[in-house]
Amino acid sequence: MSTLEIRGLQVSVNTDAGAVEILKGVDLTIKSGETHAIMGPNGSGKSTLAYSIAGHPKYSITGGTVTLDGVDLLEMTVDERAKAGLFLAMQYPVEVPGVSVSNFLRTAATALRGEAPKLRTWVGEVKDAMEALKMDPAFATRNVNEGFSGGEKKRHEIMQLELLKPKIAILDETDSGLDVDALRIVSEGVVRAKEANNLGVLLITHYTRILRYIKPDFVHVFANGKIVEEGGAELAEKLEANGYAEYVGS
Repeated sequence: MSTLEIRGLQVSVNTDAGAVEILKGVDLTIKSGETHAIMGPNGSGKSTLAYSIAGHPKYSITGGTVTLDGVDLLEMTVDERAKAGLFLAMQYPVEVPGVSVSNFLRTAATALRGEAPKLRTWVGEVKDAMEALKMDPAFATRNVNEGFSGGEKKRHEIMQLELLKPKIAILDETDSGLDVDALRIVSEGVVRAKEANNLGVLLITHYTRILRYIKPDFVHVFANGKIVEEGGAELAEKLEANGYAEYVGS
């Protein structure tokens, strides 16, 4: 069992007008096998939470703690956080020209496992993951995210999730830009990874459509840089019906 524990997290970002506080004291605990959905309006701080936990240099931690299995994540570099078992699927995955998908994945797996995967076994793992996500085998030879469609980028993120086997996965609006078929395939990949590895999932989204495939154990409403309401799956249905108006200004 693993536990990601966030306590009193406060985060600011520097602007031309000075530092602006985005997160205003976030408390959240995610354990292995749990799925937590964070929902909220644009600009509420959901993505800031994801990137701050992952270690993006744009964000300054001004208060609070983040630990994974009792170890301070905030003292770690980005790659150390990944090696500790943290995974971030980005809303807008970056392009990596000159690096093929297959080389990228094997290099990442080597860094996490401490040794290079046996080639024959690794080829089989990649093939199985690509088939499950309905990806063309030629995809492995392409440069990472270069010229990828939105759906291809998201499938590639979930392929990493399945192959790298983290302890805790943060999925930042993985459903954005996906058509109905791609949403189902990507969601099924998340569910497979969760079941295979007892994965803890923090799913950031605006809409309930992805929650029809990835059933949340807990739903948290995010507004004005903090969690303002918590509940079960029924809370997501309430948000779908009524929107976020009652939480703005909380």
